[in-house]
Amino acid sequence: MRARTAILCSVADQGVAALTNILVLVAAARLSTVADFARFSAVYLVFTVLLGVSGAYSGQPLVLRRGDGEGIRGACRSAVVFTVAVSAALGALLAAVCLLVPGDTARALTMLGLVLPAVLGQDALRYAFSALQQPHLALSADVVRLACVLGALSDQEYGASPARLIAVWGLSALPALLLSAVLLHRRTAGSSTRLRPMLGRGHLGKRFVVEFGVGNATSQLSVLGLGAVGNPLLVGALRGATTLFGPLNVLFTSATSFGPPLLGRIGDERRRVRAAAGLAAVLAATAALWATTLALLPEKAGRELLGDTWPTAAALLPATGSQYAAMAVGTAGLLALRMLDPRTTLSIQVVFSLTAVALMAGGYALGGVPGAAWGLCLGSLCKAAATWTRVARIRRGKTAPDEVVTADALPSAP
Repeated sequence: MRARTAILCSVADQGVAALTNILVLVAAARLSTVADFARFSAVYLVFTVLLGVSGAYSGQPLVLRRGDGEGIRGACRSAVVFTVAVSAALGALLAAVCLLVPGDTARALTMLGLVLPAVLGQDALRYAFSALQQPHLALSADVVRLACVLGALSDQEYGASPARLIAVWGLSALPALLLSAVLLHRRTAGSSTRLRPMLGRGHLGKRFVVEFGVGNATSQLSVLGLGAVGNPLLVGALRGATTLFGPLNVLFTSATSFGPPLLGRIGDERRRVRAAAGLAAVLAATAALWATTLALLPEKAGRELLGDTWPTAAALLPATGSQYAAMAVGTAGLLALRMLDPRTTLSIQVVFSLTAVALMAGGYALGGVPGAAWGLCLGSLCKAAATWTRVARIRRGKTAPDEVVTADALPSAP
């Protein structure tokens, strides 16, 4: 596939995936009371953490590989099988534990455990198609996913429990999962499936999971913690605000996850860094424009989107919009670092993610929920500045000829 076509398909695929995620949360907000949406948001936040861990361990090392032969095909099959197997085991454990716990949240977590292999497996297949440089296949599957989830949620009535909504949302991934599995099998038939290398000592996924754990997961879990010890509606309020930025959230994650195969087509390292800098400007401008559009929405339109959650979410729009503009710059910086040296991002993730958590907690202590939102914004701004400072230092410090990440520099292909 030509580079321009591949980029268009990748952007379209991320747009469809983003639209699916935001419509799921919008539908849940409209079908739920404020309390039920807070419970749904908490469970969906758990899924988001698990999704990030899965992508970091099996997906991101996969898309950093180069080549289109037997090695990459076998790596794709192995990554998908590994993801489905591990998610089935973790999902069964989660469901078994939550069956013993009373409450609506526990029942929703039980349902999440049951549908976990389907939703994580479908996401793993998207990474496989990206690594195979066939993003149009991921786009086809995600269009099916969008149609199925909208059809399933549109049949639900107001007041549906969080457990029911989680079950409907998860089961709607099965058609897309089956379609993706068939498409992948046709393109990797005969390739070996080896899971042992994914558990090996040199697997980059272990490092990327640590980065994710101290990066995205730390802030998300800290929101749950503040909701548990402070105001329980904090989770719903922040989640409602970030729901409005759902397309950008998925786009940022996809940039670091699916961007390397596209930027890898640019042969010169300096041009790749410039492309990442241009991407930072475009994403930041998009975030600012989106935040402005949301701030100008009439209250009636806002309530159509988020129902009773709209007033609390609208109050956080200035802070959340500023945070996403900073996140755009930091995301592009991380993408540049992944292309320069994928082992250099861990220290930044550790230091500045923990800094963001501290700023969020301090902001909550000083100003409640709005203070927590501004604390997250300041943390994202610091992280973006540190990321691009590291990119500049690496570029200045390089005296050897330009190098690209190759399969030889990564763990051996299965």
